Amino acid sequence: MEKLQKKINYQFKDLSLLKLALTHRSMGKNNNERLEFLGDSILGVAISKELYQRFTHIDEGKLSRLRSHLVRGQTLAQLGATLELSNSLILGSGELKNGVCRCKSIQADAVEAIFGAVLLDSNFETTNTVILGLFETLLNNISPDDSLKDPKTQLQEHLQEHGNILPKYELINTTGKDHNAIFTLNCFLKDQNLQVSQSAKSIKKAEQSCAQALLKKLKES
Repeated sequence: MEKLQKKINYQFKDLSLLKLALTHRSMGKNNNERLEFLGDSILGVAISKELYQRFTHIDEGKLSRLRSHLVRGQTLAQLGATLELSNSLILGSGELKNGVCRCKSIQADAVEAIFGAVLLDSNFETTNTVILGLFETLLNNISPDDSLKDPKTQLQEHLQEHGNILPKYELINTTGKDHNAIFTLNCFLKDQNLQVSQSAKSIKKAEQSCAQALLKKLKES
């Protein structure tokens, strides 16, 4: 935890909050999901404010696309890998055995939970500073002129460009209830005979993950 605190440039007064932020739901009811909810909100506010101040002449639509690109699961998972969260996550024995600690979505969730923990341990301004410090390189490299279309849109445009049949998304499984539900979707590309399945906490996120995985497969083929 000491190494992680140095990486995020914040020392917790209450280390139990950081421990909770790293605790996966496989450990029981006392897990990081509520902190993740809080962190997701503070992250959105911090990034929105920074983009608003940096790019004073772009409209709401472009600001929204920039924000979506920065706070998406893929970006958070990359940040989680940089922080080496797989070495710090607290998981049930079954998840440890299956290598769940390396799961990108779990690392992305933990990043948001850490932001929530920092907020409870300090205040908005301190949390804002932590977030902007971790996102500094990403913010410096982003441009309103970048193409920031989401994976689902990119996949659809790629298929249309080549005259292919559009993807078919199908919900194949739902586990858990209410805010703990996990949705598993299957996506099939008929012309390429490609198929992937992805799970997420919402159908929309699962669709985006499927599209991202298929785009990767198309680039490799």
